[in-house]
Amino acid sequence: MTVSSPAIPPGTQHKPLFKTVLVANRGEIACRVIRTLRALGIASVAVYSDPDAGARHVREADRAVRIGPAAAAESYLNIGAIIRACRDTGAEAVHPGYGFLSENVDFARALEAAGITFIGPGVESLNIMGDKIRSKNHVAGYGVPVVPGIAEPGMTDAQLMEAAAAVGFPLLI
Repeated sequence: MTVSSPAIPPGTQHKPLFKTVLVANRGEIACRVIRTLRALGIASVAVYSDPDAGARHVREADRAVRIGPAAAAESYLNIGAIIRACRDTGAEAVHPGYGFLSENVDFARALEAAGITFIGPGVESLNIMGDKIRSKNHVAGYGVPVVPGIAEPGMTDAQLMEAAAAVGFPLLI
């Protein structure tokens, strides 16, 4: 099996947007981002929790920073720890990968406040599309077909029972 990585066409002038990017994820997605950064001439910073100290993404990155213990809430979801890792390493931007903080508008806002670029959708897009109910209602407002159902936040048990009867079964809550 051959693995290819992005390449800059020969003869093309290329000046990276950033010198250093922190990859706020782990596993295969982090490895792919790290390889792409390397191909673009950008230094990478991996973050890791205690059990991931010897993980492949940590070994492949140019630098690695411990951000906490095993629990994701205390490591990969710890916004303060990730911002500290950026400051400690001089990372100018964060690539969130997917999952974890990739759709977290509070994370994007915190990076913006710290002067660090979030590589992903803008804050307003995250605000709308990062919440499943809000995003469904948003696109439905433009006539985009959505899965039939009720998409209202904060429904009571009685309201859920009434909505279930109206929507029909099977039911996904």
